[in-house]
Amino acid sequence: RDRPGVNMYQIMHYFEHALANQPQIEQVILGLDFFMFNENLENLENFDEARLGNKIVVEDIVDNLLSIDTLKASITTFKANLNNENKSDSKETKKSRFKRWLTNFLSYEGFYGEYDLSQAKLKNLQAIVDKCKQHNIELIVFISPNHATQYEAIIVSGLWQTFEQWKREVIKISPFWDFSGYNSITTESISDRMDNYIDNSHYSLRVGDLVLSRMLSFQTDKVPEDFGIVVTSENIESHLNQVRLDREIWREEHPEEVNLVKTIKAKTNN
Repeated sequence: RDRPGVNMYQIMHYFEHALANQPQIEQVILGLDFFMFNENLENLENFDEARLGNKIVVEDIVDNLLSIDTLKASITTFKANLNNENKSDSKETKKSRFKRWLTNFLSYEGFYGEYDLSQAKLKNLQAIVDKCKQHNIELIVFISPNHATQYEAIIVSGLWQTFEQWKREVIKISPFWDFSGYNSITTESISDRMDNYIDNSHYSLRVGDLVLSRMLSFQTDKVPEDFGIVVTSENIESHLNQVRLDREIWREEHPEEVNLVKTIKAKTNN
């Protein structure tokens, strides 16, 4: 089973580790995903909390730079860059990749298979915000622009209200840029020639550049007008309502992709 990302507990410790090794950090850009706040999403197997929070020691540098695993990973990355690839298997069709990742999200209890919004992981986010304030670090928080089928997976899992509540809880902690929902980027039709997505939960370098451009006010003329909105405690409810309206329009206009997610969900229930 493919396992994307880390949870907020790990993110908090990685941030503290970065701060310990680079105390002059001036700006932090933090991307959030709904699944990162699932109480049932455990730490990755290779997560070693004991190694974080302190200065990087020479032994760790040597182990990481000279290990066989690091060498293999470097070779793989180098080959992918040469071929301009951003997917793990170039022979796999895009639709098959979407199906595989959607199946993971719908079946794995750490993602949407069994979701419980974690107050502890929300507190991890609060800890990052507090630490940034203490160190006068500019913090920019954003919600990632997953593909529209990812939100359909949330719907068929019966988690839409929880998804909205998650955003309400986040806004209590920090304002954020919201790139999720239904816009000209996230609603790209699934095909083998997609510009914006590798799969439903991983976007392309192009989209990553658009996210940064919007938040940092850089070459904003190249960013679609409907991509990215600043959400505050004042506009959170109107924003959520607009996303609901956009959701219904997308579902009516994309029955094939809606049925794709429903079919996958039905199979995971068998």
